[in-house]
Amino acid sequence: MAISLPNLPYAYDALEPYIDAETMSLHHGKHHATYVANANAALEKHPEIGEDLEALLSDVNALPVDIRQALINNGGGHLNHALFWELLSPEKTEIPAELAADIDETFGSFDAFKEAFTTAATARFGSGWAFLVVNSEGKLEVISTANQDTPIMQGLKPILALDVWEHAYYLNYRNVRPNYIKAFFEIINWNKVGQLYQVATGK
Repeated sequence: MAISLPNLPYAYDALEPYIDAETMSLHHGKHHATYVANANAALEKHPEIGEDLEALLSDVNALPVDIRQALINNGGGHLNHALFWELLSPEKTEIPAELAADIDETFGSFDAFKEAFTTAATARFGSGWAFLVVNSEGKLEVISTANQDTPIMQGLKPILALDVWEHAYYLNYRNVRPNYIKAFFEIINWNKVGQLYQVATGK
């Protein structure tokens, strides 16, 4: 059973004006679909390792050498995007109280967290992602990764993700990445973030 492109839980135009329909169509239907196809092509070369990308990418050194980078790039690309789509919502959502309290305790305030996340997303040179993760000690942490590297490779559990590859925002925001990051905070699905937080922390 091959990896498949997930359906979006909303229409391509549902996130406008923050993310335009053309960007969503290209991003999901072309870019993400390509990661899925390439990940499947790599996995077909080694059916003995299975198709559990989270398990496989949690121990990349154990991957067959000939498909290791392909799975880091394309398997990671699939996992990152599948998560990203679920973290966006056309409807306004409120951050769950328990997560809000943990953010305040970890970063000092929500505004301080937002600044740290924005800095990570802005400072990522070239292509990559910004994440809010739960680390091995159950603590919140903001990180960024290059290309399609998933935090799972570092033993981290991502609960919020922002794609800062130019294909994610260039049609609408051109080269002004900070405006795209600001818009992202208007469409976060905090209900989903809260669910991931509970699973990651065991709370």
